[in-house]
Amino acid sequence: MSLVHWILILNLWILKATSLQAGSRVVLREIGHNIVGGSDPKDYAVELNATNFDAVLKDTLATYAIVEFFAHWCPACRNYKHHYENVAKLFNGPNAVHPGIVLMTRVDCALKINSKLCDKFSVSHYPMLFWGPPTKFPAGWSSNQAKSKLHVIDDGRTAERLLNWINKQIGSSYGLEDEKFENEHLSSNISDPGQIARAVYDVEEATATAFDIILEHKMIKSETRAPLIKFLQLLVAHHPSRRCRKGSAEVLVNFDDLCPLDMWSSDKHDVDTSNMIGVLRNFHICGKDVPRGYWMFCRGSKNDTRGFSCGLWVLMHSLSVRIEDGESQTAFTSICDFIHNFFICQECRQHFYEMCSSVKSPFTKARDFALWLWSAHNEVNERLMKEEASLKTGDPKFPKIIWPPKQLCPSCHHSQGPKDKGGSQINWKRDEVFKFLISCYGNTLVSLYKEKGLLGGDGTTDILEDSSTDAVVVPVGAALAIALASCAFGALACYWRSQQKNRKYYHQLHSLKNI
Repeated sequence: MSLVHWILILNLWILKATSLQAGSRVVLREIGHNIVGGSDPKDYAVELNATNFDAVLKDTLATYAIVEFFAHWCPACRNYKHHYENVAKLFNGPNAVHPGIVLMTRVDCALKINSKLCDKFSVSHYPMLFWGPPTKFPAGWSSNQAKSKLHVIDDGRTAERLLNWINKQIGSSYGLEDEKFENEHLSSNISDPGQIARAVYDVEEATATAFDIILEHKMIKSETRAPLIKFLQLLVAHHPSRRCRKGSAEVLVNFDDLCPLDMWSSDKHDVDTSNMIGVLRNFHICGKDVPRGYWMFCRGSKNDTRGFSCGLWVLMHSLSVRIEDGESQTAFTSICDFIHNFFICQECRQHFYEMCSSVKSPFTKARDFALWLWSAHNEVNERLMKEEASLKTGDPKFPKIIWPPKQLCPSCHHSQGPKDKGGSQINWKRDEVFKFLISCYGNTLVSLYKEKGLLGGDGTTDILEDSSTDAVVVPVGAALAIALASCAFGALACYWRSQQKNRKYYHQLHSLKNI
């Protein structure tokens, strides 16, 4: 075989190897996409394998996790699947009845890719179920580990028995017939100030939901273009979630190209608007996994209470405690204009606009703006308290209150006195209220990110980065091989061309001799 053939084979082999590496990233992205609801629409348990096992369990919001080790060829496993899924649908997916409590997953030990992973857990039979804190699973399990935080579930052969086992572990009384959002076990926000830490995920979801509403209702117009840009600028600088800051920046950088000033002056502005909305939908302002479809801190005991409106208030408060003095008036006008132009509840929008219009002098201090927003929120709550009491439309588990209550901030309250602008018959210590707002909506709000190790020393993280890039990472050895093969192929090509020229030259000479 000639040298040319060998070099061509070498190049083809290297290209195949690199394409497989590129393809593996696509496969991982597909796995990540399927994590939301499983590979089958009817499957709620999350399919894991050796490539994503550690990452998924370390990153989950759930307090507990169950991992089922099975083999797809096992008849008992196939029969058990519907039992496992009946329990998984209570805890997993966007329609979960009890989200954020138990992450239910499965690993197929019959796949070669999972052999070492299953050995790591000393899997002795199928199906074999493990229970424990999600962060403890990457270390594995062995029968001789007496102090292990992971436990084998020894009584879960049916959906009823498995759910009973879970209820005993966490002191709950969940049932297989539980319905979405009708959850009497929700704990009150008043009793635990640390619960606001979970609201960082609600702030992400509220941001993504607001952006979806803007696009769905085609609310970007010539007169609303500037208010949206100003609000995006505020999110880029001060959103508590890094992935929302990044997504907002991507929208902002491309905004002039997608939404030019003269777009509405064209006769084709309807077509241009549809194209713009189609492109903007692909930006995922807070990442591809947001929104999740349920709420954490802002979850109501009924489907039609709290949720998005609560998340939007938390977002505004979190922005108000992150700005500097010189930004206070800009932040005020950005938030007021955003609500006025893009909040789809007309009555709420009008009330908020009236409160904004009542401010006669510009803000010069961030403290003053944060306290005004706090006061405005209490004014809204006080109005809604009366309406909900008369119409009986409030959430019985989370009735509207004047915030913060004494249980959360005793130092914020002087005593009963003249009616203050902050709401009710409370004489507030406004300096203490401002400290509480900074602590609550500033440091505490992002504490879960820090506890889970999602933030590095410089505030960056691989987990919060969008992994949608199509760039191919080529190992050094492969790169050198490609370079050498390319050089050799180039040299051979030059040699071949010179030979062809010589042959042509000699052929011409031979032809001349025959004339």
